[in-house]
Amino acid sequence: MDDKSFGKAPEISESRERELFVFVKNSGIVCKDLQLLNLAFTHRSFANETLELVDNNERLEFLGDSVLGVIVADWLFRNLPAKHEGDFSKIKSVVVSEDSLALVARKLHVDQYLLIGKGEENSGGREKKALLADCLEALFAACYLDSGFEVAKTFVMDNLEPQIQAVLKYDYHRDYKTSLQEYMQKRWRKCPTYTLVKKTGPEHDFTFHVEVHLNELSFGPAQGRNKKEAEQNAAKLAYESIFDTNSD
Repeated sequence: MDDKSFGKAPEISESRERELFVFVKNSGIVCKDLQLLNLAFTHRSFANETLELVDNNERLEFLGDSVLGVIVADWLFRNLPAKHEGDFSKIKSVVVSEDSLALVARKLHVDQYLLIGKGEENSGGREKKALLADCLEALFAACYLDSGFEVAKTFVMDNLEPQIQAVLKYDYHRDYKTSLQEYMQKRWRKCPTYTLVKKTGPEHDFTFHVEVHLNELSFGPAQGRNKKEAEQNAAKLAYESIFDTNSD
């Protein structure tokens, strides 16, 4: 690793070198500098416990977070001309969330290559979503530093585009209660009101039925496993009935 600002990675044994080559082959990442790649896998718990004087992947994680954000924002801007800034923000927030990144990290078997301390290992560190997501961001940074933006963009989108498509297909990004409230406040300076109509089913497994009222209009009742979910579903009914969902 020629650039000292990248940080000092742990020494790479022959067996570790083979492991890293396997990861490169299976993941599709382009990172010729194995020390940089190894640093991306180095959690602070390992750096704190090892006798070596080494750095951890937190600086790479910081850079990778920004690289990821730009790449996802660029894809959304270029590929979704009918969407607006608010839609972009909601989609992006899900795609780059801890849950989403941890899912991708598991698909790439990042957990198998992590360098973590014994304490972290014993507490199930390899399964922690935050640790996996942070390491994936560090890997994005390593690819960027090693091979440039366009190569990093390919690697990121190969893994994140399915997440974007899932968000678009299932509309996970839409918080209908918030969208409905924003519209009502902007247009009429009022908020929607929600009424719990009834609860059905056994006491340990109620189904909640909620209506939402917008001025003189009512929508629902919509069902949910709890009151919050029922309100969200009622808001979805109202939103889709009144507005074009492609243009908030």
